[in-house]
Amino acid sequence: MIDVMLVLLIIFMIVAPLITKGFQASIPHALNPDKREEKEGEIRLGIDVNGRFWLDTPGPDGQYTGMRLVPNDSALANTLVAIYAARTSDKILFLKADANIKYERVQQAIAIARRAGVRVIGAIAEQRKLPTQSH
Repeated sequence: MIDVMLVLLIIFMIVAPLITKGFQASIPHALNPDKREEKEGEIRLGIDVNGRFWLDTPGPDGQYTGMRLVPNDSALANTLVAIYAARTSDKILFLKADANIKYERVQQAIAIARRAGVRVIGAIAEQRKLPTQSH
């Protein structure tokens, strides 16, 4: 009986600090990813350091308009619903967020996108190159 109590004590001593610790998240970094241009019809959502949303969508001519500020969460939801309701396939959104924002804001963006009909959300990673070796 004492052995069981000691084992439980050790387990709680290890698990308790992990439960109280806050969740930390950082933006993914990829080593030497392949650089590629956007394909036709890809939608990119950015979140800046202030938690504001920026959307890059193709214009009527198929060319990208550049990142444009979305005034609020409901405007983002309405815009994404309009974009993804017309699509029968390829319901993908690419997301890039500043490393210094609360992860809660990223979760809100994902929830808005899911309700708008987005099926796949891809994270845009920062490119980090390996140091080159000199001979």
